[in-house]
Amino acid sequence: MNTTLALTLLAAVLLLWVGHTYCWQRRALRGLPLRPKPRNHPSITVIRPIKALDTGLEANVRAALDHGYPGPVETLFVFDDEREPAWPVVEKALAERGHADDTRVLFCGRPAGNRTGKLNAMIAGLRKARGELVAFVDSDVRQDRDALRTLVDTLLGTACAGAAFAPVVATAPPLTVGDAGYALMINGLYEPAAIAAAADRGGELPFIMGEFMAFKREAIAAIGGLETADGQLVDDMFLGHRLNEYGYRNVMSSHPVAIIQQGASLHEFLPILVRWLAFSRSGLPVLAFKLHHWLVGGAFWAGLAIALVAAGRSLPLVAVLSGSVPIAVGWMIHDLHVRLGGAPLPWSLRWVGFALWLTAPLIYARALTRTEIDWRGRRYRLDPCGRLDCTPATLVPRGGR
Repeated sequence: MNTTLALTLLAAVLLLWVGHTYCWQRRALRGLPLRPKPRNHPSITVIRPIKALDTGLEANVRAALDHGYPGPVETLFVFDDEREPAWPVVEKALAERGHADDTRVLFCGRPAGNRTGKLNAMIAGLRKARGELVAFVDSDVRQDRDALRTLVDTLLGTACAGAAFAPVVATAPPLTVGDAGYALMINGLYEPAAIAAAADRGGELPFIMGEFMAFKREAIAAIGGLETADGQLVDDMFLGHRLNEYGYRNVMSSHPVAIIQQGASLHEFLPILVRWLAFSRSGLPVLAFKLHHWLVGGAFWAGLAIALVAAGRSLPLVAVLSGSVPIAVGWMIHDLHVRLGGAPLPWSLRWVGFALWLTAPLIYARALTRTEIDWRGRRYRLDPCGRLDCTPATLVPRGGR
């Protein structure tokens, strides 16, 4: 077999594989199956840890209070202390709503060195929770009136379920390079692959995506409580692994929730990307999730490399065929982004999808070598496995946020 034929066949195989993985994810985005509704919706406590001042926080808080759940709901907003910049925003929204016994604010203090700030707030909220079920929601989530009900329907309508979680979609129209990168990472890469993997497993995953998640109390007790995630950087994914080990299922809701991010500069987005990759080191299983993205990245770079070799050897047809592989990868993640519910990128930002893959090796290398990450105004030291380095110096206070 001569070189020209070998390169042509390899480029064709890569292109066919990209088409296959696109169709696999596109089919899954049509929706996970709906679960049967319970006769009665039990009471639920929704715990919302808040740190720093998220984009659109006031609207997120109002959406949290207008939850549309048909059963009793208790909402707990959890802060470190009254100095948090988001506290006046929440205080204003609660004052406008008037006094309500179903809404409270808690101050949990700063976390110990072996615990993330989010996990610390979750544990403090759980101690005060009165609901039969417990949910945890990130502060940058803006739910609609069907999200919480569908989440509970999924949890109670699935045999052996210990937790349910919702896929998220970045819905704000991208204004900057950082916005475009953020939206494509969530809507074009992370969520479509997770939804497709869940669809292949009957709606469940061996981990939890924790932006919008609900638990049965008995499941939390069975795994040793939330405290079992001490020392973990990615507490939600770890809790999902624990539930799996104890025979519980982590099921994905069919109803996505919006995650709000807009106006991020490239300088602000890159640390987020590095942090996500750091999370994946200890939080995501290889075969169930990470391998897919490694293969997509490999196809992108292999197609690009073959195109360069073919161009150097004056093989224009091979160069065009192989060069279409990275183009197809970039087109795929933008199309999936739109199909999931994201706003189409303006033409001035369509190049961002290609830039993500071109810079991916450098960013991934940076994530692998990081011994510290900044996350919502805190700095965490990491051990070689990407977990918290549980020494007295692990948590280094920072000013501002």
